[in-house]
Amino acid sequence: MATRYGKYLDENPLRPARDFYRTKRMKSQLEQEGPVFNVDLFCRVFLNKLLHRQVKLPSQATPNDYYMALSHAIRDRLVNRWMKSTETYHEQDVRMVCYLSAEFLLGKQLNQNLLHAGCWNTVEEGLEKMQLGHSLYDLMAQEPDPGLGNGGLGRLAACFLDSLATLDIPAIGYGIRYEFGIFEQVIEDGWQVERPDYWLQLGNPWEIHRPEYMVEVKLGGHTEFYIDDEGWQRVKWKADRTVLGTPFDMLVPGYNTKTVATLRLWSARASQDFNFHLFNEGDYTRAVADKTYSENITKVLYPNDNTPQGQELRLTQQYFFVACSLQDMIRQHLIKNGDLSCFQEKVAIQLNDTHPSIGVAELMRLLVDEHKMNWDKAWTITCNSFSYTNHTLLPEALERWPVRLLSSLLPRHMEIIYEINRRFLNEVRAHYPNDPAKLARMSLIVEGDDKQVRMAHLACVGSHAVNGVAALHTELVKSDLMHDFHEFWPDKFSNKTNGVTPRRWMLISNPKLSHLISATIGKDWVTDLAQLQKLEAYADNPEFREKWWEIKQENKQDLAECIYHQFDLEVRPDAIFDVQVKRLHEYKRQLLKVLHIIAQYQQLKKNPDTDIQAQLFLFGAKAAPGYYIAKLIIKLINSVATVLDEDKDVRGRLKIVFLPNFNVSVGEQIYPAAELSEQISLAGKEASGTGNMKFALNGALTIGTLDGANIEIRDAVGKENMFCCGLDVKEVKALRTRGYHPREYYNDNPELREVINQIACGVFSPDKPKLFQPIVDTLLNHDEYLLLADYQSYADCHAKMLEAYQDRDNWIKMSILNTARMGFFSSDRSIAEYCRDIWHVDPVEVEVPDEQIDIPIEAYCPS
Repeated sequence: MATRYGKYLDENPLRPARDFYRTKRMKSQLEQEGPVFNVDLFCRVFLNKLLHRQVKLPSQATPNDYYMALSHAIRDRLVNRWMKSTETYHEQDVRMVCYLSAEFLLGKQLNQNLLHAGCWNTVEEGLEKMQLGHSLYDLMAQEPDPGLGNGGLGRLAACFLDSLATLDIPAIGYGIRYEFGIFEQVIEDGWQVERPDYWLQLGNPWEIHRPEYMVEVKLGGHTEFYIDDEGWQRVKWKADRTVLGTPFDMLVPGYNTKTVATLRLWSARASQDFNFHLFNEGDYTRAVADKTYSENITKVLYPNDNTPQGQELRLTQQYFFVACSLQDMIRQHLIKNGDLSCFQEKVAIQLNDTHPSIGVAELMRLLVDEHKMNWDKAWTITCNSFSYTNHTLLPEALERWPVRLLSSLLPRHMEIIYEINRRFLNEVRAHYPNDPAKLARMSLIVEGDDKQVRMAHLACVGSHAVNGVAALHTELVKSDLMHDFHEFWPDKFSNKTNGVTPRRWMLISNPKLSHLISATIGKDWVTDLAQLQKLEAYADNPEFREKWWEIKQENKQDLAECIYHQFDLEVRPDAIFDVQVKRLHEYKRQLLKVLHIIAQYQQLKKNPDTDIQAQLFLFGAKAAPGYYIAKLIIKLINSVATVLDEDKDVRGRLKIVFLPNFNVSVGEQIYPAAELSEQISLAGKEASGTGNMKFALNGALTIGTLDGANIEIRDAVGKENMFCCGLDVKEVKALRTRGYHPREYYNDNPELREVINQIACGVFSPDKPKLFQPIVDTLLNHDEYLLLADYQSYADCHAKMLEAYQDRDNWIKMSILNTARMGFFSSDRSIAEYCRDIWHVDPVEVEVPDEQIDIPIEAYCPS
C-alpha cells in the first residue's frame, strides 16, 4: 500500500508489526545486575514447561503456548523469592501494609517480571538459540493486558505495589479478580462500543489459585440479639445467602532486590453451585441461579449503577472483596499472634479511595460479633488500623449508599454504622454544643425521605489518617470537602503527592532514552529518581541535545508505524505529537481540546496557504457505559477527525487519531513519543493526575491548567518550561460566586462562536445535523466545567507553544529539563512518605542465598 506521506515513511520501510517491539528495546539497559540465569538452564526449563504444562512439542506449539511456557518459567524463578519473603515476614512478625483497592491496572507482566527477575537478556538469547521461529517480542505480544483496572486510580495502585516491593516493604495488595475487566472499547462509526474483555480466556500464567484460603461472605437476611456465655448481649447476623471468595495470588517482584510482594485477588463463586433437586424437577434455570448470582459479583469492574440492580451489584462487589480481605488478614494475624489485641500494631490497612470504606464497619463486625471484643477496644483497633486516601473532589465519586439498600443487603453493618454515628456525633456535640448545622454536615447519615450513608465520612471517622494526593487537592479536602472534619481533627490530614514507577514508565516503555540517561549519569536513577537532576548539566550540551532529539524522533517513528499497522492510518512523524489520553469525563475537558482543533481548522479553511506546524492530535479514553455525553464527545472527536482527513486544504497538517481501548500497553507506546501533554482539567477538579508525570518524565512538555499535581510539576520544572493556561481555583470560585453565564463568552468571542455554530449546524454530522445538539446545549446553558471561560486562554497558550516549537534547540532543552526535574514524582518517594508518616512500617530485607535463586535442574528434568 502506497503511503500518503512517503517521503516521511519510505526512508525507513515499514517493518512487520511484531518488530515494533524490537525497535523500542535495547538489551544492555534492561538487564539488572544480579545472579546469572544460565542460557542452557533456561532452555531446558522452558522446554520442560512447554511439554509438561502446555503438553505440546515445539512442532505442535502455538505462539501462545510458547508465551505460557515462558511465563511459567519466569514465574517459577520468582516463586522461591516470594516464599522466602513470606517466611521472613512470618518469622520476624513484621507490620504488614495491606493495600485495599478496587483497581490494580498492572499492565503486561512478562516484560516487568523479566526485568525484575534479572533475566531479560538471557531469555532473549535462549529463545534465539532454540530457533523456535518466534522472538521474545513475538511472545510478549501474545499477552493481554490484565483487565483489573481502568484509570489513574488503578495504575497508581500498580505503581505503589512495584515501589513497595522495590523498597523492601512487607506488603500485600487486595482486590478483585474481574473476569471481564471494565470492557474492551471498540469504535464503530465513530461511536464507543463496549465488548467483554476476555483477558482470561486463554488462562493467566501469573496467578496462583489458592482455594485452601477460601472464605465465606454473608449477604442479606436479618440480625438477632442473644446473651453469650458470659452474660453479654451480642448480635448474630442471620444471612439469607452466602457467597464464597476464592483467592488468586499474583507475584509482585521488586527491582534489584529479593523481595516479592503479593497481590491477592478474590473471585466469587456460589456456596451451592448446583441444586440437584430443582434440576431433577426440570427447573434448570433455578438450579444454577445461585451460581449465576454469585459469579456476577466479580464479572466486571464498576457495573453500571444507573439502575437499582446495578447499585446493589456495585455495593455487593465492594463489600465482597473487603470482607474476604479482612477475614484473610485476621486469619494470617492469628496464626502469628494468637489473639487480636495487637492487630493494629501488625497491620496497616490503606483504603485506596472510598470504594473499600465499608471495611470500617466490617472490621468492627468481625471484632465485636465474631471475636467477642468489647466495642471500645474494637473501635481503637479499627481506627488505628485504617488510613484513607481520598482521590476525588467530585460528589458522584464519593459514594452515598441508600440506607434502605444497606439495610437490606448488609443489615448488621447498617446497625454498626448507626452506632458509630451516634457515638461520633456525641463527641462533636460536646465540642460544638450549639451548632446543629455542623452536626448535620458531619453526620454519616444524610437525613431526608431517602436517607443515605456518606461513605467518605465513614472512612474519615474510622481512620487514623486521611490524605490527599497533591498539594492543591489536599488543601481543597481540608478547606472544602472535609472542612468540618479537618477543623475537628487537624492532625489527621496530610498530603502525599502521587508518583509513578520509573521501571514501568522509563525502563520498559522508553528503553532508548533510559539507555542514554544511564550512559550519561549512571544507573542509580532507576531506584533514586532524584539522580535525574544530574541531566541538567547536559541541557546545553549540543551533542547530548542531538541524541535526545534523535531518540524522540525514533519514538515518534515507532508510534507512527504502530498506528499504521494496527489501524491502517498514516501519520506524519514530523508533526508535533499533541496527546490527551485519560479517562473520558467532562471535567477532564477533552471537549475543550476539540473546540480548539475546530478553530484551527476554520483558520486553515479561510487561509489554506498558511504555513503552520503539522500537528497530530492523539486521543485515547474510555467513557463509562452509562455516561451519554462522554460517549457523544468520543463521537464528536471521531467525526471531526473524518472531516479533517477528507479536506484537502488541511489533510496532513491537522490530523486526529483516536486510539481505542487505551490501556497500559498503549500508554507504553504513547508516552515516549509524545511532545505535548494535554492536562487541561478545570482547576479544582483533578485530584492529582499521574499521566502528567509520565509524560514529563519522558520529556514531553505540559500544556495545562493549575490543577492537581500540575502545580507541583510547574514548581519543579519551572514555569518557563511549561505552558500554563486557564483560571486558577480562586478565580473559578470567584466566577461562580458572581455568576457564570457561558453565553456571554459565546457572544463576545467570534472564533469560539463560529466553532460552536459549526457543531450546531451539522458540519461534523451532515447526515444528522442535530446529533451534537446536546453538547451545544450543555456548553451554552450550563458549562459546568467552564470550557468557554477558559477557551481563549487555552488558545493563546497553544499559540505560544507552537511558536516555542520552532526554536528546536530551546525546545530540546525544555524537554531535557522536564525529565531532569521529575525526581520528586517517583512512586518510591510517595511510598517512603506513607511508610514514614502514616503506616509506620520499616523495610525488611529478604535474604535468598544465590544458590537458592535457581531451583536445581533435577527438579525440572529428573534424570
